[in-house]
Amino acid sequence: MPIGPARMPLFDHLGELRRRVTIIVVSIAVCAVIVYFATPTLIEMMMDQIRDAMRGGQLTVLTALGGFTIRFKVACFFSVIICTPIVIWEIMGFFLPALKPSERKWVIPTVAAMVGLFFLGMIFCYFVIQPAAFGWLLEQTFEFANSIADAEDYLNIYMMLEIGFGIAFQLPLVIFYLTILHLVPYATLRGQWRFVYVGLMALSAIVTPDASPVTMVLMFAALIGLYEVALAVARYVLIARDGKASLKWTREDYEQHAFEEE
Repeated sequence: MPIGPARMPLFDHLGELRRRVTIIVVSIAVCAVIVYFATPTLIEMMMDQIRDAMRGGQLTVLTALGGFTIRFKVACFFSVIICTPIVIWEIMGFFLPALKPSERKWVIPTVAAMVGLFFLGMIFCYFVIQPAAFGWLLEQTFEFANSIADAEDYLNIYMMLEIGFGIAFQLPLVIFYLTILHLVPYATLRGQWRFVYVGLMALSAIVTPDASPVTMVLMFAALIGLYEVALAVARYVLIARDGKASLKWTREDYEQHAFEEE
């Protein structure tokens, strides 16, 4: 990853941003063209987890352009997933010059963690959330009416759930850095866990695109688990790096400690 100077004129920064955005857009576009031809197989794979909840098990396209539109959306969806490492790498590359040399060592582990957590969220959604969410939603219809499996509607919900869970699973990384950089003291996050849990419940309701309480509860449970794991890892790193007293440090204490070490 090329590292530019930390201080550049505004237009040079804009040029750097344009270059990195171009790399991202071109990568996704080229990938989408290739993936488009494999979309029938990919759609079958997407439907595997929810087919048992569908009566008849077949999708329906209602318009002449529907097939092309759906295949294009699915191709873009999988292209974004495939290019996720490139997207994150280029974003981190843009902000890298602003980091101190001692902070740059965290870049590669951070990129790896972001990519890993994103895919972990999508895998969790595929195997756990999709069957439960569609099963509950369709059951509400089957009690009084037949349901036509509109392909665009089903796949839109499917893709929004996958992306939503991929993004939501970045929570441990956010908590980890807030803690080890002492932007929010560990003691505060640990002591105010009730308020944090309420916030996670609200986040679960906002991120999930469907109206299913099943989806919200499952995401809430997953986020609590991720939050607790992130705090446990942060505690271990803080004690190993700065001693047990650092668990109660503020940002000012951390900066003073860093200054004294220099």
